Amino acid sequence: MTQQRLTGKRILEMVRAFQPACVLIAGGDLDVFTLLHKRPMTAEKLAGRLKGSARAAEVLLDALAALGALKKSAAEPPVYSVPPRLAEALTEDARRGVLGMLRHQGACLRKWSDLAAVVLSGRPAPKRPSVRGHEGDTESFIRAMHEVSSPLAEPLIKSLGSLKFKRLLDLGGASGTWTVPLLRRSPGAAATIFDLPHVIPMARRRLAKLGLGDRVKLVAGSFYTDQLPPGHDLAWVSAIVHQNSRAQNRAMFRKIYVRSVPGGRILIRDVVLEPSRTRPLHGALFAVNMLVGTEGGSTFTFGELRNDLEAAGFSGVKYLRRGQAMDTVIAAVRPR
Repeated sequence: MTQQRLTGKRILEMVRAFQPACVLIAGGDLDVFTLLHKRPMTAEKLAGRLKGSARAAEVLLDALAALGALKKSAAEPPVYSVPPRLAEALTEDARRGVLGMLRHQGACLRKWSDLAAVVLSGRPAPKRPSVRGHEGDTESFIRAMHEVSSPLAEPLIKSLGSLKFKRLLDLGGASGTWTVPLLRRSPGAAATIFDLPHVIPMARRRLAKLGLGDRVKLVAGSFYTDQLPPGHDLAWVSAIVHQNSRAQNRAMFRKIYVRSVPGGRILIRDVVLEPSRTRPLHGALFAVNMLVGTEGGSTFTFGELRNDLEAAGFSGVKYLRRGQAMDTVIAAVRPR
């Protein structure tokens, strides 16, 4: 994401960008793309399936067709269908889809709309569920994290060079998106995924499908309140530090430090700001996402992360990889 010269016209273009976003998100929340991919139908029939308004369904479907997300036939009444190339991205069963992230962006949009009030109160925006409910939104979030990380994981891990380890701790490892490529790079190693109880079953199913269940231990818990599993020589902390305050990060780093072996390393994957805090643009905007969504989360500079790691006992803090988004990796070591 690059910064453009702002004019009045450009500002209004940016502000109006919420309109197509809301149309696409509504289509995702209502699962319009899956329903119409399975069976093209009229707006009235779709409204019946959704138990919604025929008039409103027609307006939404026409807007989706105008954006190119649906096809609208010339028949009367018109029948709507999903272009094959988009079915691979927007339907429930798509192998390389983005439906989870589409829905998660809807949750973000609801919070961002309260930004001015958040600035005045200093408190995150209230959580308002989508039509899918809190449970459905949580599922979408977990799915979104896998969708966005899965294409990135293998090449990013490869770019880090040799990562020799015997026991990996994947903190907040979800369904193993990062554990899998890390273990593939180290055939003799084992891993522990530590995550919240409701996430563990998803990890168990995915790892079993990949034939890695015997190399991965699954431990349920919260890194805020629970003790971490011991004995690891590599801790992978992926897309976590931004949801914490600096005090929370120092406490988390200390927990990792005391449960790792001497000489063990910690690798942090996240977006990292330049000292000005205005570059990269993605990082500055992601700080807003944390402002509206968390009590103390933000994006941090290398200096801030280095200071917090050193305060927890780590040393040798350095970049392993520098990126513009959630693809920067910082490393540190527990002294022997």
